[in-house]
Amino acid sequence: MEDESKEPAQKLPEPDGSIQEPGSIPSSVSPVSGAVSNSAETEIGSAAGQPDADSEKAAAIAAAKARAEAAKAAASTSAPSSPGPPKAPVKKKEDSPAPTDASANPYAIELRRQFGDHIFEATEFISQLSVRVDKSSIVDVCRFLRDLKASPFNYLSDLTCVHRPERVEAPFEIVYNLYSIPANERIRLKVATDDSTGVDSVCEVWPAANWMEREVYDLFGVNFNNHPDLRRILLPPDWEGHPLRKDYDLEFVENSWTAKHLPEFDAVHQEQVEQRRNYGLEVLSTPAERRVREIFRDGRTVMPLDRK
Repeated sequence: MEDESKEPAQKLPEPDGSIQEPGSIPSSVSPVSGAVSNSAETEIGSAAGQPDADSEKAAAIAAAKARAEAAKAAASTSAPSSPGPPKAPVKKKEDSPAPTDASANPYAIELRRQFGDHIFEATEFISQLSVRVDKSSIVDVCRFLRDLKASPFNYLSDLTCVHRPERVEAPFEIVYNLYSIPANERIRLKVATDDSTGVDSVCEVWPAANWMEREVYDLFGVNFNNHPDLRRILLPPDWEGHPLRKDYDLEFVENSWTAKHLPEFDAVHQEQVEQRRNYGLEVLSTPAERRVREIFRDGRTVMPLDRK
């Protein structure tokens, strides 16, 4: 049963003057047409905004190009910058350290006083004294320096040789590096000689010269007279030549020693090596290593020359 006391809903007038029932949709606007109109307005708005974004982007690119061109033009027309401080002059080769005369050195004066003309010259290079001595007096000079009371040169730190083929009469220069342990002083003695004449041994002055002189004899071929046991120390006794001479071939040399001690490596030898390797008897011998001799004898190289 409906409540009669409730008042009827008020009717709303429409724009055209007609009366609209409460809760009804206005006749002038339908739900479908309203949705279509709203979506159309959104598309139109987005389409209208797209040209604005493109134009702004194009304007920004044009402005950036204009700034770059302006900066480039300004850099090309600007005055050159002031020059910096002058560079240091390049050091010429002749300005490098060179040996200087050391005739006033106390050791040089004392040696000349004792041995006279047997002391040829005294030079100093980077605070190191070098004295050239006649080979006939080398033993006496070494003994004199060893027995000095103020600064005895009691240590032969090194004995070596330099090969100078351009010096035909005396192409070998024996170098003695002496050191005084009590005085912390050094002297280098130099003696010029040839391989046949050689030089007297200083083993009686410093016993440590024994193996040093043997090494020079082995690698340079210089004889040391009165040496107690002059024989090769690094190479086999029957080796031919002296490898540290400047006229010695740097590559493989086929001589009587190689012919005697390096037999031909044929298929039988290769099989024997492989069998011994299987039992762990020749770990360091491989067929490739044993074929190095064949490579050099054929005039080939292990590595291309442009990659050495």
